[in-house]
Amino acid sequence: MNMRTRSATRHPGRTRDTVSSLLGVYLNDHLAGSTTGTERARHMVRSYRGTALAAAMGPIAAEIAEDRASLIGIMKRLDIPVRHYKVYAGRVAERVGRLKSNGRLVRRSPLSPLLELEMLRLGVEGKTAAWETLRELAATEERLDPQLLDDLRARARRQQSRLEELRGRQVGAAFLER
Repeated sequence: MNMRTRSATRHPGRTRDTVSSLLGVYLNDHLAGSTTGTERARHMVRSYRGTALAAAMGPIAAEIAEDRASLIGIMKRLDIPVRHYKVYAGRVAERVGRLKSNGRLVRRSPLSPLLELEMLRLGVEGKTAAWETLRELAATEERLDPQLLDDLRARARRQQSRLEELRGRQVGAAFLER
């Protein structure tokens, strides 16, 4: 009886072209998410201008945008074309997310920054996973720079930590301070 799991077995139909195609789908999906995160982070900096949250988000937003550019650079090195419809979908998704009901008609809810920070943190967790996946692939793909991927992964973890700290502060602002 074969004791190997399905994922551990060799897939005879999986050629280098198939793997490249799958990687293209994977990275374009992450690019769409990265576009959404970049737009959301920039929107937060504008929306909370003049507050401590905007000041803290400024550097994070800049790094998220740099990470998106890094992803595009990696895709170029791998000869993976950017699927512009996915980038567009990421932008649309972020804008549609602004329309959600927050229990207030005219002004922002105290929940808005908390929910936005939670969404960004989830996005950064996904980005971290993508860097880790690419780092594993760097063992067999010479066009991937292991050091760059290690640096991107470390920066994403720092972003997660900073976003979690900001999220914790917003819990107090949304629910405890009245």
